[in-house]
Amino acid sequence: MLRYLPFLIVLALWVWAFVDCLITPEEEVRHLPKVVWILVILLLGEVLVGPIAWLVAGRARVGAARRRAPWPSDADGRPEDGRPQRRVLAPDDDPEFLASLGKHNAAHEDMLKQWESDLRRREEELRRRADRADEADGGRGAED
Repeated sequence: MLRYLPFLIVLALWVWAFVDCLITPEEEVRHLPKVVWILVILLLGEVLVGPIAWLVAGRARVGAARRRAPWPSDADGRPEDGRPQRRVLAPDDDPEFLASLGKHNAAHEDMLKQWESDLRRREEELRRRADRADEADGGRGAED
C-alpha cells in the first residue's frame, strides 16, 4: 500500500493544480496566459514541474490580496480621493437606518389615523342610512 502513496500524492497535486488553474479568474493569473498554464500543468504534471510552477509562479498569492486595502489610504485613514471611509454597521447601530424607521413609523401612524377616521365616517354613514330606512318603514321593520 505504501508503494502507491507517492503516485497518489503526485496525482492529487496534479489534479488540484489543474482545477485551481481552471477556476482562477484570468486577471489573477501571472506571467503566462491561463491556457498556457493549463498546458504546462497537464504536460509536466507527471514530474511535478507543472503543478509546482503553477503554485509558485502562476497563481496570485492569496495573502497579498487579503492585505490589500479596498481603497488606497493615506496616514489619517482616508482614501486618496478624500472620501471618508465608511464602516459597515449593524442595522441597530446605524443612526441613518434608525431615523428612517422613525420616518416610516410616523408615516404609518398617519395612514392608520386616516383609515380609522375613514372607517368612523363610513360607519356613521351606514347608521344614518339604517335610521332613515327605519323611519321610512315607519317602524314596521322591527315588528316583522
